[in-house]
Amino acid sequence: MKLLTCEYKNHVFAAVSDGERVYEAAPDMNSLISSLGGVMPGREIMKGDGIALEDVKLLAPIPEPRQDVICLGMNYMDHSDEAARWGKDDFIKNAGKAVYFSKRAAWIIGPGDYIDWHFDIVDGLDYESELAVVLGRDALRVSAGEAEEYVLGYSVFNDVSARNLQKAHKQFYFGKSLDTHTVMGPWIVTRDELPWPPEYGIRCYVNGELRQDSNTRNMIFGVAEVISELSQGMTLKAGTIIAMGTPAGVGMGSVPPRYLGSGDIVRCEIDGIGVLENKVK
Repeated sequence: MKLLTCEYKNHVFAAVSDGERVYEAAPDMNSLISSLGGVMPGREIMKGDGIALEDVKLLAPIPEPRQDVICLGMNYMDHSDEAARWGKDDFIKNAGKAVYFSKRAAWIIGPGDYIDWHFDIVDGLDYESELAVVLGRDALRVSAGEAEEYVLGYSVFNDVSARNLQKAHKQFYFGKSLDTHTVMGPWIVTRDELPWPPEYGIRCYVNGELRQDSNTRNMIFGVAEVISELSQGMTLKAGTIIAMGTPAGVGMGSVPPRYLGSGDIVRCEIDGIGVLENKVK
């Protein structure tokens, strides 16, 4: 089942969908996640006649998260290698432990929304296609074997990055957190619809050119390991978004770097989940 936030006739709401019709389920996604209580939604939640999916405007599935997005850095070995080539003194390469950072997201933009270049302060705008994991229950001291039960579902995530800020400040937070640089959608696909552990094709195109092409099986640290490790020391609240890192092929990895500019169209996609396309302005 798909969980989504959409707009129809100037009314914004959280909904469930079977892929053909949309059924209003809650005022917003945070409320819907809370109401589910970690249980996968069934067809009984689809009340009324619904609305044709093509008639609604899709927004980010969680437009206003209750907390920062948890991100993994260099969680694919090939991306770790290209990051080191770009600036070995500017990135902490994975050395047997996951690299975690947070991404400020006062709001998240969705499919078709514009990515603001912020050209007044950014001269190295980059894309990163990633698997986003959304938790459906509070997680504390969860074992790797239990982690699947805490996953609500998955979405496509574009971790837009300002490389010059990232490099200048020697950390990720500012360069990853500019307005409109957190992109997610088109919906959350519930975990019962997809195989566990996640092994899905992941790609990114810029203006129709394939730039990233990998599979989530190539992640160094998997979803279960990450949920288990983080939850040993802090409570991961229901609705937490974890962006699982990106494979090789980002703009900074090219020689010379191939960054985004005004008018570029970025298309991120993950098999079984969907497509997330946005234009830079």
